Amino acid sequence: MTDKDLLFEVSGAVARITFNRPHVHNSASFAMYTELESVCERIAADSSIRVVTFRGAGGKAFVAGTDISEFRDFATEHDALKYEKRIEKIVGAVESLDCTTIAVLDGVCAGGGAAIALACDFRYSNEALRFGVPVAKTLGNCLAISNVARMVDLIGVARTKEILMLARFLDAETCKRLGVVNDTFTDDALEQGVADVIDRLLSLAPLTLRASKIAIRRTLAARRAPADGSDDLVRLCYASTDFHEAVEAFLEKKSYTWQGR
Repeated sequence: MTDKDLLFEVSGAVARITFNRPHVHNSASFAMYTELESVCERIAADSSIRVVTFRGAGGKAFVAGTDISEFRDFATEHDALKYEKRIEKIVGAVESLDCTTIAVLDGVCAGGGAAIALACDFRYSNEALRFGVPVAKTLGNCLAISNVARMVDLIGVARTKEILMLARFLDAETCKRLGVVNDTFTDDALEQGVADVIDRLLSLAPLTLRASKIAIRRTLAARRAPADGSDDLVRLCYASTDFHEAVEAFLEKKSYTWQGR
């Protein structure tokens, strides 16, 4: 491993992206998000890449959300709107790749990590998976509407409410039953299981796979609310006293009592 936040390598028709901050469960720095967007641009421009895998380093997490320390400098509503639009642009870059994308979920997948995983075509996990968006418990912020839409599209309204409004994590068995992941494997079998899926994808008609993915993406896009449809909600949460004080409490490892303002 190197000291880069995000690793990128290509072998033949397969690219591999690794989130590389294992000391903080791969929580995403803003630099990592920037590098991810740059890598997606490189992949989009390379027609020889047919499959991309996304995974986390260290064996304990895919991505455990955005690094909370990045929120300390948020001072205005503009900071919040800029952040959410930035995240949506990056997650959208993953979703809009024409090649096939696979998220390999090894352990915790939370917050922004969950958004990235849901933007992929396929998700496979080990049995240690814990999938959730616990912002109602941690920071008191909210997701932009596009990321809420991805959850509703995949697992439905009731389970999306359970994840967001009860701040619950789903285990691997539940994720498989609900279709959050396509399959789960033991630690020893996960790598081979993903390799088998890649081999199958590479044996199929590439133009058919591309056309199918784009058609599905266009269908989903036509059903979703406009990207600015949650700007008022972002302002409500990120500009609150709760959010700013909860960030400090989280970083200081203290409990916080919600005030609703």
